[in-house]
Amino acid sequence: MTVKKVIPIYQPDLSGNEKRYVNECLDSNWISSKGEFIERFENSFCEYLNIEYATSVSNGTVALHLALLALGVGPGDEVIVPTLTYIASVNAIAMVGAKPVFVDSLNNTWNLDPSQLEGKINSKTKAIMAVHLYGSSCNMDELLKLCRKNKLFLIEDSAEAFGTKYKGKSAGSFGDVSTFSFFGNKTITTGEGGMVASNNKDIIEKISHLKSQAVSKNREYWHNELGYNYRMTNICAAIGLAQLEKADEILEKKSFLADLYYQELYDCPLDFQSLPEDTVSSFWMVSICLENIETRDRIREHLKRSFIETRPIFYPAHTMPFFKNNEQYVVAESIASRGINLPSFPGLKKHQLKSICDEIKLSLINNS
Repeated sequence: MTVKKVIPIYQPDLSGNEKRYVNECLDSNWISSKGEFIERFENSFCEYLNIEYATSVSNGTVALHLALLALGVGPGDEVIVPTLTYIASVNAIAMVGAKPVFVDSLNNTWNLDPSQLEGKINSKTKAIMAVHLYGSSCNMDELLKLCRKNKLFLIEDSAEAFGTKYKGKSAGSFGDVSTFSFFGNKTITTGEGGMVASNNKDIIEKISHLKSQAVSKNREYWHNELGYNYRMTNICAAIGLAQLEKADEILEKKSFLADLYYQELYDCPLDFQSLPEDTVSSFWMVSICLENIETRDRIREHLKRSFIETRPIFYPAHTMPFFKNNEQYVVAESIASRGINLPSFPGLKKHQLKSICDEIKLSLINNS
């Protein structure tokens, strides 16, 4: 009996120098948080994104935690963040003792709505966290203008936006500090890992200090403040460097797949996440919204029976028990209830993508 293979939502492309570099780590015995690949990965990352400084960390969530700590965000402070985001964005704010203040999203790009920000700013506001959702860039001109006017920090959560560009500049190069994730389903991966980047040297030096248990540079085993074990391993950095070497190829494949999805589904009763003007998306996830939650669920179930994996759009953070409030965020709630992430990995074949689209069309026809 032949078992039909599932088309996954994502799988990494590990066809480059990953094995070679990992074996170099094993051969040299440099497998923990010291070794040449850490510095090589950090330097190459800065060069690729045209950012001055970067330091590698163990995952994207701790990257956010360290970014907030380095900016001095803490108890009594408020950070404005879109409710439509992966929960890590909001958890990190709570981890430093600050209060997340939610804003709704734009109906077309799904990113935070800048027009709502002024009404949320008060004397306690310390920062705005811009989340480039699914690889679609926020309007950085508006956010920078607003932050400068109100003397606020701008944090870019670029976990899903490696390779995304706004007006020719890389996402993550605009704010005071930015964070990236290299989890196994990200555009480039280290298995588990992250990066904090900034054009401010002092911020990155502070983060580098905190991520290594705040150990003194001049006195062995002396720790002058509360620190954390948030370092990346040399093995993970080796994988990351190999991924970075083929980043252009990966991004090109993902853009090609997004175009094919648009071509195949353009006349169907659904909406794609829109791209803002003058932006290039990483297309981390190709995402669609159906007419309503019932249609969304039927299509997901139909695709599941056809051995095609999908994901729902993130639940808005304000609906989670820990962050629940009574405010309504109509756009975010609507997108979350109707949205689907489609298989978006660089190795997805054209015939597989066509099969996915054919099944979506069949489901829509059967339930019309």
